[in-house]
Amino acid sequence: MSISQKLHTKLVQKLILTPSLQQAIKLLPMSTLELSELLNQEMVENPMLEEVPTEELQPVEAAQEKQEEKPTQEKGDTWDDQDYEYFFGDYLDDGYRPRTQTEVKELPPIENTLSTSASLSDHLLWQLSMQTDEPVIREIGEAIIGNLDDDGQLVATVDELAAMGPWPVEAVERALRLIQSFDPIGVAARDLQECLLLQLRHLGMAGTPAEKIITEHMRLLQNHQVPELARKLGLSIDDLKQHIELIRHLDPKPGSRLNPSQSQYVIPDVYVLKVEDQYVAVLNEEGLPQLRISPVYRRLLDKGSSENNDETRAYVKDKFRSALWLIKSVEQRQKTIHKVASSIINFQRDFLDHGIEYLRPLVLRDVANDIGMHESTVSRVVTNKYMHTPQGVFEMKYFFHSGIASSYGDAVSSVTIKQRIRKIIEQEDPRKPLSDSKIVNILQREGLELARRTIAKYREELKIPTSNQRKVLY
Repeated sequence: MSISQKLHTKLVQKLILTPSLQQAIKLLPMSTLELSELLNQEMVENPMLEEVPTEELQPVEAAQEKQEEKPTQEKGDTWDDQDYEYFFGDYLDDGYRPRTQTEVKELPPIENTLSTSASLSDHLLWQLSMQTDEPVIREIGEAIIGNLDDDGQLVATVDELAAMGPWPVEAVERALRLIQSFDPIGVAARDLQECLLLQLRHLGMAGTPAEKIITEHMRLLQNHQVPELARKLGLSIDDLKQHIELIRHLDPKPGSRLNPSQSQYVIPDVYVLKVEDQYVAVLNEEGLPQLRISPVYRRLLDKGSSENNDETRAYVKDKFRSALWLIKSVEQRQKTIHKVASSIINFQRDFLDHGIEYLRPLVLRDVANDIGMHESTVSRVVTNKYMHTPQGVFEMKYFFHSGIASSYGDAVSSVTIKQRIRKIIEQEDPRKPLSDSKIVNILQREGLELARRTIAKYREELKIPTSNQRKVLY
């Protein structure tokens, strides 16, 4: 067997991600805030990039007129015999601004950002400092408060707390009883049963049938088995009502009043405006720096300059190339977002006019085919992006849902079906709540064929309890 060397030619196709393409893909899923931070960081690291001063910014029309009136300049850059002014002229002067001048701004009012309320932890620590001077009890109390969840329930056992010190179990129990007497009553309870009992005893209702219901018959109460509960307690339904109503008015989450969920303010990436009879997408570029190539550093590329050596030119060349890639990538990102937003508007016109009930089924493939891009590109675009529409502010992903066929021929969005299920349950008789099977029958009469397990799944996603749990007997 002989070994020989031979030359062969082979034609193959390869997909190579250039640095500029990699950068463009990286920018797509970024939110406006993340992009702004990246651009500011790039301006720090790349001396070729600079932000156009506010006073030099001008509308697109004015910039175009200025360029038309400006006489043709001679090429000043002979770098590798390429005319970069021809290819990137828009980025090399300070008149370029490919941004809309439409003023669309809806920020939260200033009063929403000034005040801060005391948390549950702060409220309890203040009471602890007022109620005891014992250093050990204070330390244990601080440990207990630090192990409360947002609802005020204790998530650590007495033994676990004792091991933190280490402290005696008796001291931990004493500190726990102290904190359980604080406002709000029911805080630091270890389960729902203890939370309700603390509130009931604070009201002076210890030893009543209400306490017995909580300690012995919580399961019957939760399942609305009122006749069985009345039989076990030896009470009539009318006598039982007042005790159930008392329990119903207790707070199962006492800590949530002092730990309210904070409103999350979202600055939309796209505004949907109605111009005459058409909806248009307007990108929100407020806060994004307007970049350009620094003319000072660009002059260093001139081969005719005697003070520039090869090392300086090589460094400036590399930074110049990176700056151009970044500017082009940002512009491409904005154009892609605008295309996707415009396509969503075209598909969801009925939603924009009439609301959630008219949201139509939509998948990434529909938008991708509409704008001539790949589904993965559309997926990156809708990540971390929000749209301000006449119906409210929605994440761009919100408009993509699977559809369910109806007997009328048109597919119906799963979001629309959930909204319909919610309305059906809101209009039901609370004494005779509708089962999932009955909801299926109602939707079938409306032309929607769904399985009972699908209704149950949607109801659980809406956090609506079962018909048995919704039932009111009196």
